[in-house]
Amino acid sequence: MDLELRHLRMVCTIAETGSLTKAAASLGLAQAALATQLGRIERGLGGPLFERDRNGARPTPLGELILARARVLLPAVDDLHAEATRLTDAGQAALSFRIGATNGPIMGGLVHRLTTAYPEATVTTQTNWSEEDLADMVFARKLDYALVGACGDATPTPYGVTWRPVSVDAVWILMAEQHPLAGRAEVALGDLSGARWANAPGDGCFIDCFAEACAKAGFTPRQILESDPIGCLDLVLSGAAVLLCQGISRPPPGTVLVPLAGTPLRWRHLLGWHPESPAAIRAPEVLTLAAAAYQEVVTHRPHYAAWLATHADFGAVTGG
Repeated sequence: MDLELRHLRMVCTIAETGSLTKAAASLGLAQAALATQLGRIERGLGGPLFERDRNGARPTPLGELILARARVLLPAVDDLHAEATRLTDAGQAALSFRIGATNGPIMGGLVHRLTTAYPEATVTTQTNWSEEDLADMVFARKLDYALVGACGDATPTPYGVTWRPVSVDAVWILMAEQHPLAGRAEVALGDLSGARWANAPGDGCFIDCFAEACAKAGFTPRQILESDPIGCLDLVLSGAAVLLCQGISRPPPGTVLVPLAGTPLRWRHLLGWHPESPAAIRAPEVLTLAAAAYQEVVTHRPHYAAWLATHADFGAVTGG
């Protein structure tokens, strides 16, 4: 018979109480059952552990050896269990939110809300131009959530990631204040048939959607100048190009945002997570916080807020 921890606890209890009767009461066992178990332990160890008579039970030399080892081993095992429990509890309490995002206006407000709601949580962020890369990282569980943009009804792959919309925004035109069309309440896409266009890097189908919208407006867009956001802004400020931009964006000094008539292009903010990851449990709450962050941004964009008031199909998505 293999010696187990429970056997050592029985031996220690018998030694501490000085009798099988008292040990059985302490352990909640019948005396006969304890005596039978002790007999099995002694046979397994090769000799008696106690001398028993009318005065009780006294350890034999073999019993003293077992007791000496047990009194070291049992507290060590108890400490191990306690440490393991503390570590497990700490791991469950130490929340973390690993968020990846493409360029967009929601990230700052979402991080602020998460750190306010969970002051002990660790919140980390990662930026990537590629929605597909972020989706891959969520699918591989290297990120908890991805906050990305997508054209129209498109969603990033892989398809094993759950995506829910945070908001739907109109795509407007960012142009220099000196641009001939800057003073209009809105411009038709066809009015910009002769314009050069700036575009930040990324993936997805946005360029295809833009080309299709231009074709419906009766023209093919001129050369598209790709650059990072700062480079795109320089192109706009210089008058060399105009930029497709989310209507919720903040126009930098020297530029204006002008709505496109008929809203031929729209942009959705999406929150993604792995449906079988621990992050899925808190995903509805994170989605709600992201929508609240979006709404706060809208309050600081009065021109866009006024536009949203007359375009019910755009803005925050109720219920994700």
